[in-house]
Parts: sequence; C-alpha cells; structure tokens
Amino acid sequence: MKIVLLNPPHTAIGSRIPDDHLPPLGLLAVGGPLIDDGHEVRLIDCEFGPLSFAQILERVLAHRPELVLIGHSGSTSAHPTASRIAREIKAAMPSVRIVYGGVFPTYHWRDVLSETDVFDYIVRGEGEESVRRLVRALSSSGSFSDVPGIAYREDDGVPVATRPAEAIADLDAYRIGWELIDHQDYSYWGGKRAVVLQFSRGCPHLCNYCGQRGFWTRWRHRAPVAFAKEIARVHREQGVELINLADENPTSSPKAWIAFLNAMIAENVPVQIVGSTRADDIVRDADILHLYRKAGVVLWLLGMENTDDATLKLIKKGGTVTSDRQALALLRKHDILSMATWVVGFEEERLSDLWRGFRQLLSYDPDQIQALYVTPHRWTPFFGLAKGRTVIEPDIRKWDYKHQVLKTKHLHPVVLFCCVKLIEVAIQVRPKALTRIFLHRDRQQRHAMRWYTRMGRRVWFHELYEFMFRRRHLDAGPSLQAFWGAPQEAEEESMLPPHRRRPNKMAAA
Repeated sequence: MKIVLLNPPHTAIGSRIPDDHLPPLGLLAVGGPLIDDGHEVRLIDCEFGPLSFAQILERVLAHRPELVLIGHSGSTSAHPTASRIAREIKAAMPSVRIVYGGVFPTYHWRDVLSETDVFDYIVRGEGEESVRRLVRALSSSGSFSDVPGIAYREDDGVPVATRPAEAIADLDAYRIGWELIDHQDYSYWGGKRAVVLQFSRGCPHLCNYCGQRGFWTRWRHRAPVAFAKEIARVHREQGVELINLADENPTSSPKAWIAFLNAMIAENVPVQIVGSTRADDIVRDADILHLYRKAGVVLWLLGMENTDDATLKLIKKGGTVTSDRQALALLRKHDILSMATWVVGFEEERLSDLWRGFRQLLSYDPDQIQALYVTPHRWTPFFGLAKGRTVIEPDIRKWDYKHQVLKTKHLHPVVLFCCVKLIEVAIQVRPKALTRIFLHRDRQQRHAMRWYTRMGRRVWFHELYEFMFRRRHLDAGPSLQAFWGAPQEAEEESMLPPHRRRPNKMAAA
C-alpha cells in the first residue's frame, strides 16, 4: 500500500521562530513497522518553510497515496490545521483514506468523527501496532471491529471505538523509520544535527494537569544497552550530535537509568543529551550526577510548575520548593544546564503571587526559564477542577501553553502578560545569568546558552507584537466545560496496561 505520513505545520511561536527543526518521532515510529511490513511509505514534514496548504496538497498528490496518516506532537493546537489539510486532500482525492493520530484525537474521537467526515479512522494511544493492524485490515478488506485502539464511523455515520489497545510492553520490538528523513535537515541548539528519541514512555507520578501521563497508561522503558547503541549508531552513521529525549520522566527507575548512563559511557561517543525530568530524581541521584555528565547529559528541563507549595499541592505535583532549589544547585555543580518551567494563570493568582514567584525564581537561580500558561485538557483531573472557569481564548491553535486561555479572577490578561514578560527579562538578564552565557567554563555550554538567549529574545518580541496587535480576548467567554464538553477523567488511561508474556516453559524445554 502507498502511504504518506504527514506532519502538519504548527502555528506555535516556538515552531516558527528558531531556524532549527527536530524530526517527528511519532510518525517515524509508526513508519518503521509499516516499511517492514512491505508498504511504500513517504514522510511529508510540513514544518519546513512552513509549507503552505497549496504546497502540502501538491506534494501529497505527487505521491498518489492510498492512505494518509496525519499526526503531530502538539496535537491540540495543531488540530485546526490537521483538519483543513485533511479536508483539502479529501476534496482532491475522494478515494484516499485518512488516518488521524495523537493525544488530542485519542480523547476527542467522538467530536472529531461527528464534526467532519474527512477523517476515516482515528488511532487511539500508541500507534505502532494499531496502525499495522489497521493497514492490514484495509489491505485485505478485513473487519475493523477486530482492530483494537481505533475509532471510525459505522455505515449509519455513528462514531464507534473498538476495545482499547494494549500498551506496548517491549518498546524495542518496533524500530524507528530513520530512512524516511534526511538527517542533515534536522538540527537543534544552533545547527547541531539532532534527533528526538524516547528512553521511556509514561510517568508514574499523579500530576492532575498532565495530558501525557494517562495517554501512555504505564511507565515503561527501552532496554538500556540497546538504547545506548542506537544513539551511538545514529551518531556514527548519520553524524547526529544531539539527542532530545521526549520522555516525560526518563529517570523514574534508578536501576534502568544507571544502566543506560553506563552503557552510554561505554559507547564513548561525543553526543549531547537534553531532556526533562523531576527535581526529586536529581536530588535522589546526587551521588551519581557525575555519570549524567560523563554520559552526555548537558541540560535538564525541570517541570517545577510553580513556586508556591499550596499550588503544587493543588495540582498534585508531588515536589516541593526545597527539592526544586536543591536540584538546580546540584545540576550547576556538575555543569549541567537547568531550564525551569514556571506556570501562571491559576484562578486565584494575584500580583503578590507573581512577585513571590519572581523572588523565588531568583533564589532558584536557573540557567533558563520557560514561562507557560495553565492549559487544562479535557481528559485530565485538573479539567474537572477548572470546568467552571471562563475561556478567553477561543482559537484552539493558541492552546499551546504559550498563550493565556483561561480568565483569572484578579488579573486582567494585559496585566498578567506584562508581568510574565517583565519577569522573563529580569531572570534572563540578571548578572549571574549573563556571566554564565559569556564566561561559562564549558565552550559547548556557552554555545547552547547563547543560542537559547538569541531564540528567546526573538520569541519575546514576537509574543509582544502578537499580543498587542493580533490577539482579541473574549470579555465574556463560555465556561471551560461549555467550550470543550464534559470532563473525560474516567477515560484518562487510553490503553490497557502492558502485559509482559512469560515464555512457555514446556516449549522452551
């Protein structure tokens, strides 16, 4: 079967400003098994340019596919774009079948299939095995009802979903389709050839705002040695210099993580690793952080979310202000850069809360910060807590964590935006931060911080311009529940727990 994998262009500022692009790991992970099954697979990455709708359609038509698979890592904010692309493809090629995957369609499958007929099938949860089974059914005119983890419309037009798929137990059983990309097209940190990889999927923690934890159902990890060998191979064969870990929490298992670090050290390749983890895990690993650095870890994004213990308790973050501060100090001691995420837009927030947050960020002394706005997802427990709040941003393309989408009781959007922009500047241009940018003892770390500073400056001015001239917040918008629908907390786990089958002892004998 002729198949096109399509990565829609993203409208988020972060995707448009940098000159660097990272490959779409999700589509490559689906593409590898399809190629192994004998299908003719092509990838169209629309982020380059970005491609216009006319250019996207032209490239799809040139391949004359029988099946188009659309998916994007930022699937909520990319949904309007994905829908328009599917609509234009269907208009030009009515016989082509379109499959839609990602976190957003996994949970909003009823709405997506009811509102439009341009998507024929939706893959819910992990796609490697579900897509293979779906394509086999399409190729043989088999029954779709026997394919777990998908949704579609019955003959009467009513959306239905099959039984949930089982989460993949052995993540090493499916290979990534690296041959679908030209590695020289993808880079990060100012021109370093880069790819995205996952050591693990899921997270064992219970943060009630997280839109990823339930999607992956359970935390699992790849074989540490095999994963290190794959990193070494893409470096030696494709010149990859930097690995961006897409994991929510790769360090969850100390045993598995230490095994990976030692395997990377044994491979002895000059690859840099960036990713995100929890401050608690950094504190836990205080005695082995030298192994992190020796294995190539150069930056951790720490999801601190807030500097107020009461707010951390509300969102069930599980961390504390004390552990956050300690983690940042430990990373600096071992020459590992830190990026602290700081989330604003909580309902009861006041100027005094922002001031306290600013002072605590100063005391944390992170190398970089990333200010985000609280963005509730319908399938998370936090959505139920916020369902009565007022939506001020009706454009779904702005639901990307970088735009305020919910009204706060005490702060006008203009006030909140200006405070966030001022805090960003104050944190990034303080003497300590500037000294590290220009005088850090590690040349590669200086390069990384200078790149991030240049990108951050461009994004900062772009956000200011957009807020002043392109955004129009609703004065009296709908409630969150009226905007998205009823909470879906009961459906948070999108797949069945992975079942590790034990070998048959009699057969082995």
